[in-house]
This record gives sequence, structure tokens and C-alpha cells, in this order.
Amino acid sequence: MNSKLVKRFVELEEQMKKVSSTQYVTNSEMFGRSECIDGEALLEWKVKVKNLIVKVCGDTSEHYKEFIAGEDPGAFQTSLDRFKRVKSIFLAAKEDFEGGYLTSVKTLVQSEVFESELEQAEELLKSGYHLAAAVISGVVLETGLRELCSRENIPHAKLDKMNSDLAKEGIYNKLQQKRITALADIRNSAAHGRPDEFTNEDVRMMIRDVEQFLAIHLEG
Repeated sequence: MNSKLVKRFVELEEQMKKVSSTQYVTNSEMFGRSECIDGEALLEWKVKVKNLIVKVCGDTSEHYKEFIAGEDPGAFQTSLDRFKRVKSIFLAAKEDFEGGYLTSVKTLVQSEVFESELEQAEELLKSGYHLAAAVISGVVLETGLRELCSRENIPHAKLDKMNSDLAKEGIYNKLQQKRITALADIRNSAAHGRPDEFTNEDVRMMIRDVEQFLAIHLEG
């Protein structure tokens, strides 16, 4: 799950509570008693939430459509009424995101491609083609890193650079960075036809580690 998006949901939930704390009451001869929310605080929060919903759900999603509809003033509705509606939509989007229910079609297709490639690597390894198995696993790993960089707004580069940048951003720890470096070394040795630098067991573990890495960092 994208760590920056998780953090952003938490930040905006906290900001939502601050917006809620600005509630006040007005009285007028025409409308009587009305419960309102500070307009500037609400607007600032809504803009940030809409941006986040577009990123995780898309601008054609039900979450986004409902949020836009929820902003409609409507007859005799106060800013507090509108806030309560969009607040509910935001919390629904947050719950769906954290539950892994916002997986895009692209992610589903990509997941199937990765799974297929790793299955092919396993079959090649079983058939004695450990060089080819290591190369395919390495390609899947690099493609996964590239996708993770895209999600985290990190420029694409060579595998080592992307690995370093992702670790620096705290997407994963130094131990994971070192393991990816080791996996990349196996891939490079295989690509250059140096089978004496790794074993069949190394490739088996490589396939397993790549699969686990993708499951942890590219789910949803």
C-alpha cells in the first residue's frame, strides 16, 4: 500500500477534526437558528480531500461523484450539513482504501502479468534453466520497482538508483534495500552467463522474495 497516501488520509482525517471544531451557531430573523462551519477551513480541507480521492479512486469513481454532489448547497442547508455529507464520503473512501477495495484495473492486470512471469520462472527453474529463471525474476523485480517509483512520484532510473531512492524516501527499510541489491546481482550474473556465481537455491529464493516484495508493496 502506498505509504504516502496512507499518511495523507491520516493527515486529512486530523484536519477534518479541526474543521469540525470550528462549528458555531448563528441566529437570524429569516432563517432562525443555524449551525455552521468555518467556510475557509472547510474549503481548504475539501480541496485537499478531492485531490486525494482523485488519486486513489479516480475522477469517474462513485466516491468522487458523491463528494462533488455532497458539496451542493441545496435548499436551506447549512455549511455544517454539507460538511457532514462530504465527511462521510471521505471516511468511506479512507475505509475502502485501507481495506484494499480500490484496486485499479491496471493494478489487477499488472498483478496477473507479474504472477504469470514468476510462474514461468518457476517452471524454467524446475526444468533446469536457472539462468533464464533468474533473468525473468529480475525483470519482474525491476518492473515492480519502476511501478512503485511512479506511485511515489520518484523518477525512473536504473534498478540500483530506484532501489536507493525508494529506501531514502522510507518506502522500505535498508534491509529490504540490501536484499534487492542481492537479487539484482543474481539477475546480472545470469544475464552475463555466469552460473557459477549463484545456485539453483538462490534462484528459488529469488522468485519467492520477488513475489513477497510485490505482494507487500504493490497491492491495491
